[in-house]
Amino acid sequence: MALVSQTSFDPPALLLGCDFSSAPTTRKSIVLALGCFRNKRVTLSKLERFSSLSAFSSWLNQTQSWVGAFDLPFGLPRELVHTLRWPSEWQACMAHYAALSREDIRQVFAAFCAARPVGGKFAHRSTDLIAGSSPSMKWVNPPVAFMMHAGVPLLLQAGATLPGLYAPAAESSDRDTAPLKVALEAYPGLLAREVLGHRSYKADDKARQTPERLIARKDLITALEQGRTRLEMHLKLSHAQRDALADDASGDALDAVLCLMQAAWASRRHEEGAVMYGLPPDTDPLEGWIITA
Repeated sequence: MALVSQTSFDPPALLLGCDFSSAPTTRKSIVLALGCFRNKRVTLSKLERFSSLSAFSSWLNQTQSWVGAFDLPFGLPRELVHTLRWPSEWQACMAHYAALSREDIRQVFAAFCAARPVGGKFAHRSTDLIAGSSPSMKWVNPPVAFMMHAGVPLLLQAGATLPGLYAPAAESSDRDTAPLKVALEAYPGLLAREVLGHRSYKADDKARQTPERLIARKDLITALEQGRTRLEMHLKLSHAQRDALADDASGDALDAVLCLMQAAWASRRHEEGAVMYGLPPDTDPLEGWIITA
């Protein structure tokens, strides 16, 4: 295992954004937004949905190159890892974490929180505080700790490189032919808040799928199409795609597209010579970082 620094590979043509679920079903699936980037335009080619982790894993293991932004945490807070006396090297820490059951994780994290004062129950990564995302150790509402537990092993099994954290060892004979799969941690809420502020644009509960949230989704889509974000990219959609994104009241498809935009930004940064696809050079090699934060 080696940390990622520079790479001589050309950026893959395929970009993807992933709205992830640790327990996907036909009703609440994992959504992939697939597309490409050219001349400051991000074109959405299609949406893929997966109702099981095994189906999603099979897609990841296909022999194709991509740069993907995934809405799940890639690391735990350094403070938490040190307090629990878990391995402080990322790969060893993730191996230890993956070996635990979800109930084990719930009990260990609940005990950690119980020993801390009110107002400071959770440990946070630096990137969580800057991005405004949930702490990566949170196991409810949303259960991002379980998303990491389910998702990171699938990325590693697929042979993905996680810039700043992990690069798979490759036989010298495979270096020129093996697909380059680059996985980056994303948070769609970061980009959505830039446009909408604190307006809500999604809800899984049908009773909360209001006209106001529909209007917010349409406003967000329009802003992405017009390039009115600091990413300085325009989203290119067909009329049917625009309607489908607006009509998905859960926001899952739109979240996948927001991640796709973040993947495109990272790919562009790589083209411009950024060492780690736009991640800060001082990214904590245990905690990781949310792209564009």
